[in-house]
Amino acid sequence: MSEEVRKRLAWIAVDWGSSNLRAWAVDGRGEVLSRGSSDKGMLALAAEGYEPALLETIGDWLPASGRVPVWVCGMAGARQGWQEAAYLPVPVGLGELAKAAVAPVVNEPRLDVRLLPGLCQHADPAGHGFDVMRGEETQLAGLVAREPGFSGMVCLPGTHAKWAWLEEGAVIRFATHLTGELYRLLASQSVLKHSVADAELDAPGCRDAFVAAVREASAEPGRFGQQLFGLRAADLLDDALPRGVARHARLGARLSGLTIGLELAGMRHELSGAAVTLIGSQALCSRYALALEALGHDSRRLDGEAAVLAGLGLAQADQRRLQGDDS
Repeated sequence: MSEEVRKRLAWIAVDWGSSNLRAWAVDGRGEVLSRGSSDKGMLALAAEGYEPALLETIGDWLPASGRVPVWVCGMAGARQGWQEAAYLPVPVGLGELAKAAVAPVVNEPRLDVRLLPGLCQHADPAGHGFDVMRGEETQLAGLVAREPGFSGMVCLPGTHAKWAWLEEGAVIRFATHLTGELYRLLASQSVLKHSVADAELDAPGCRDAFVAAVREASAEPGRFGQQLFGLRAADLLDDALPRGVARHARLGARLSGLTIGLELAGMRHELSGAAVTLIGSQALCSRYALALEALGHDSRRLDGEAAVLAGLGLAQADQRRLQGDDS
């Protein structure tokens, strides 16, 4: 990084996951000056390893003197992370995250680190169960930063897909589905591993296979187990399927459709005429958008990286206001 860019650095954004971390050097106007990443996620670190891992990623960005604010969301604030940033219970306004941030002790005098909290939900008589999120709340805050007072339903696809209900910029409740992890377990550790392969939906026949599976699982979720084993049987018996890699790609697309369709079956009574806001990667959001469309629902997408940066930026701005620094 050039000396000129170091001079422009205003703060650093960090999204620290279980498997990796991503960091961004940001100037005073919110422009990203540089990006960094590491495979040292929470699962690879003890508490004393976080500061060295962070410095390995962002050390070259730091000026010779002064303190740089570093705002961190994700698993660094988990109980097993750098230091616990306790969950905030819903309902909660997404502008409240900065107030609950914690500051771990650091040895590097140029670092001013703040760890954002996650959100939690307790079971209630309405049937909403216990749930937690850590990291996704910052993406939701990014949506609110871009659209103050946002109300509506938001889906954040991923290993553990999150659905959140927002009212006037506050998270009222949320629900987690194990869809991504379920797909991976079935594809890699069940009998289906002999029959399915990951595939892009633009591969021949995969889009149609995916859409058909979404509709079937959503319409008859009670047959999910039977539908799953049908993938293995089709691999053995269906002469209409192509041979080789294309065959397993087609069945992999169907498995993806079945798992996402099961998730949407559980959301059937929550979905309305309003568009669902999807936050995440292009690939996953496109898959969910197609699944929602297959069931007659509209959606729109906010990029996951843009949401994280906007959410961390909101926390950074809120902290400055709390300190009475509007410069």
